[in-house]
Amino acid sequence: MSENGVLGETLLDSPRASRTGISHSCRRIRGVNVRKTGAANLLDSESLALAEDYVYLPDTVRQAREDAVLTIREVPSNGVCAALLFLAKALDAKAVVEVGTGAGVTGLALFAGMNPAGILTSIDSEADWQLEAKQLAADAGIAARRFRTIAGVALDVLPKLSDAAYDLVFINGDKLEYVEYVAQASRLLRTGGILVLNDVLWHNLVANPRNDDDETMIMREALQSVLDLGDFTPLLIPLGSGLLAAIKDE
Repeated sequence: MSENGVLGETLLDSPRASRTGISHSCRRIRGVNVRKTGAANLLDSESLALAEDYVYLPDTVRQAREDAVLTIREVPSNGVCAALLFLAKALDAKAVVEVGTGAGVTGLALFAGMNPAGILTSIDSEADWQLEAKQLAADAGIAARRFRTIAGVALDVLPKLSDAAYDLVFINGDKLEYVEYVAQASRLLRTGGILVLNDVLWHNLVANPRNDDDETMIMREALQSVLDLGDFTPLLIPLGSGLLAAIKDE
């Protein structure tokens, strides 16, 4: 973190950024100027769209997502849902925390990949949304005992959860609290567990050094905090509005 607490500059200008290929213009990868020599090796919009839609989600997840889109709620993309299913399945996840229940779509995606006995703890300040999400889960045949919803402010709830007890922590809550969520996730995850942050490229604004909106700056700070903690192996995935997955190291 910089002395003034603004990490937009830290992420893009730090020595570590230069080692990992992040520059202030976000146009250099491993020291190669993308505009001059690397553009042909990068995915274009059509390829990124194919990656988004490549996986056909299970019917319950797909239909819930399509229904939620019609209500004009912000819903994670098809590719993000597929990634959540993939990661939960790879971990055979038995204990998962979700910050931001939302429309319940991401919960269904997680359940589709989790161990059949796994329990999802989902936190949201909107109790009405949680009721809808629980109904979605029930309609999908998920036992009520597997879906633990907690209505409340995430930063009040997370400290009450057990240390090193979770296989996966998915963050999709208040964007201005992402840095604090990362710190809590580091405590909650077991070794080998995975932290997933949604929307980390925030509508294509995080990579734009001229943008200093609050959400943009906080996303940069959250990305930097994952690097600075030193106990994660991260991967930034260009799905949805940016998805960060990070394995908790020993």
